[in-house]
Amino acid sequence: MPAEPKATLERMLDTLGFKATVEEHKLEEGVLLDVKTDDSGRLIGRQGQTLADLQYLTNRMLFQQDPSTPKVLVDVSGYRAQAREALVKKAKDAAEKVRRWGDVVELEPLNAFDRRIIHQALKDDPGIETHSVEVEGTDKKAILLRPKH
Repeated sequence: MPAEPKATLERMLDTLGFKATVEEHKLEEGVLLDVKTDDSGRLIGRQGQTLADLQYLTNRMLFQQDPSTPKVLVDVSGYRAQAREALVKKAKDAAEKVRRWGDVVELEPLNAFDRRIIHQALKDDPGIETHSVEVEGTDKKAILLRPKH
């Protein structure tokens, strides 16, 4: 039986007591489920943590139904799109500092999803290289930007 991403997320939200509608959009790398709700703050959570957990659980449930199911990206009221734009801007600002001063710039610790956005944003920049480095005492890593030699 093929997994149904939209129906699965709708059932989960309903069971959790959230009044929401879910729009499904096809992406190159899978499916985007965009949740529309008046209670977006509670679904996004602090620094998007609840949203990340919701996405993880949705993907786990879908994988249990059908291991060949494409990955699902869950967004609430455009939060991920806005967060992505902010991260890309932060990456480009940091890269500009590296170019201007020639120093290494370290960004704050980020989760894997956010680090990937930064690496992707700068991967084609001929003057900048990025590296993830462990941050002691956390499960997160920071990104170092440095001039390419």
